[in-house]
Amino acid sequence: MTIKKLKLHDKTLKEEVFFTKTKWPHFDILFKDINKFSKNKSLKNILSLERGSLYGNISILAPYFKKKNFISVDCSEKKILSRGSYNKKFVDNNNIIKIPVTSQKNYKKLNLKKNFYDLIVIPNLMHHIYDHKHLIKSCKKYLKKNGLIYVFEPTLREIHQLPEDYYRFTPYGMKQLLNDLNFRSINFKLSGGPFTAAAYCLDQASQFLPKQRRQNFKKEFKLNKINFFQKLDKKHRQNLFRKYTIFPMSFSITAKK
Repeated sequence: MTIKKLKLHDKTLKEEVFFTKTKWPHFDILFKDINKFSKNKSLKNILSLERGSLYGNISILAPYFKKKNFISVDCSEKKILSRGSYNKKFVDNNNIIKIPVTSQKNYKKLNLKKNFYDLIVIPNLMHHIYDHKHLIKSCKKYLKKNGLIYVFEPTLREIHQLPEDYYRFTPYGMKQLLNDLNFRSINFKLSGGPFTAAAYCLDQASQFLPKQRRQNFKKEFKLNKINFFQKLDKKHRQNLFRKYTIFPMSFSITAKK
């Protein structure tokens, strides 16, 4: 795989699957973090817990780790699997490098090699895991000493992929969970703000409108101009009414075993 192909994969994934330039810029930190991990030579054995069944049973992260020992486990539950690959249309672009997921397993029965992985990645999945404490405990068993766990989560989402949508985490809640399980060096990053959050909610609301009204609604609220909302987030960072308040759209968190 050439560097050029990987860059095209990354660009297409961000723009045509996660719409980071048009609707959901808060996913940018996920791809920045993944790119950074992929270049870290000390991280050799990687486990990714994904939902590859949504995209035609491919691992969208596997291409980043082509030169490493990488396995991807699809943790989708039975009801999601029964609906098929309904997001496959988003990855039909030939620029998307299609590497099949390694396996499909129940997250409570992963049965993987213990004390082996340098990095475990859990991207955009935790809110679909009911017993999240069980999953994090399992990950700790599979990580080698000083191995890293990485979680990316949105803080604001519609209830989706019913009924397997259970929680909305805050970075502080996830940090406390990792701390309770004796992880160390816990750090998180935030993305987005109240204005991009408002744009996200309006975009979701537009999907409830008939097609003939949808475009006028988007035009009226400038939903096709995400940069407008991003600029507001950058300019107005502090809540002027409540001191201890923030409004990120997503966060990523990394911790060490």
